Amino acid sequence: MRVRSVILFSILFCLPAIVSCRKNIYRVNVSSIPVNIEIKRLEKEIFSLDPDKIPANLPQLKQEYGSFLQLFSFVINTGDINDPSFGDFLVRFCTDKLNYKVYLEIVRKYPDTDKLKKELEDAFRHYLYYFPAKKVPAVYTCSAGFNNSIIIGDSVLGIGLDRYLGRDCEYYKRLQIYKYIAARMTSPNIVPDCIYAWGSTEWDFSGMKYPVDNVMAEMIHYGKLKYFEKCMLPEVSDSVIFGFSDNQMKFCRNNESLMWQYIVENNLLFNTDRFVIRKMTDEAPFTSYFTNESPGRASVWMGFRIVESFMMKNRNVSLARLMGNTDVQSILEKARYNP
Repeated sequence: MRVRSVILFSILFCLPAIVSCRKNIYRVNVSSIPVNIEIKRLEKEIFSLDPDKIPANLPQLKQEYGSFLQLFSFVINTGDINDPSFGDFLVRFCTDKLNYKVYLEIVRKYPDTDKLKKELEDAFRHYLYYFPAKKVPAVYTCSAGFNNSIIIGDSVLGIGLDRYLGRDCEYYKRLQIYKYIAARMTSPNIVPDCIYAWGSTEWDFSGMKYPVDNVMAEMIHYGKLKYFEKCMLPEVSDSVIFGFSDNQMKFCRNNESLMWQYIVENNLLFNTDRFVIRKMTDEAPFTSYFTNESPGRASVWMGFRIVESFMMKNRNVSLARLMGNTDVQSILEKARYNP
């Protein structure tokens, strides 16, 4: 009798774990997919050089960093790297007192990139699982004068580590970066930002050529990008994926039906006014059509929920087909979204 009770208890004890595993519909087995990412640190390379030797080292820098060096130069506004004056511009950038202090802060916070490498490799294993014909980009880090968080080029992914020094970083306050944006300028957001930016360049809104640009098209387009991000990062929490606080995430979940009802009843879904679209889908401390408790881009979360519902009800649709689908009306209809 005792043995039977123990066995029964063990089964009941294991059941929640099994159910929990099944709840994560994004989890797939990528263990057999080889990915090896080497992260090259441009900020360490250039700031550790003797400034007088930077011009002489340009050929080596060009060879080592390839097209990323040109992208970096455009970001910091030093022009064509083949221009004879580029070396002097780079010297000025590296000898600027503030730039050097920021570099020291980066090295203090990110002495190595082991954790970043591991997280990126896992994300791109998922990428190759869904898109086996694609290539993994070369990855670089830099300090780009606070201009860009992520720099994307052809097969190139750059990370501006000066944009991930922590929400309370004194430089962000001096630059008057909004608190709701600075809250996401932290290390846990690096890889999610990388993946979202990578997806945004592969499936750029203007390049997708949707039949019409309205609230619904942008909700679903950016919802698809978030769904892509979630597929690449199945273990990352929704609050990080969407850049919401825990309370904002709760607000969305608790008020999903009310937000949808408001959008439908106020004829916002098919609205083509750019001002309305921006208020619904652009960065903001909150979504003004709802309440101050709502997060900015709450409608993008709803777009994600529509896409998620569509994929749950249409299991034969691959992620590749979803991302290339521009028939947002069909996605909405087949999603049978009813929060």
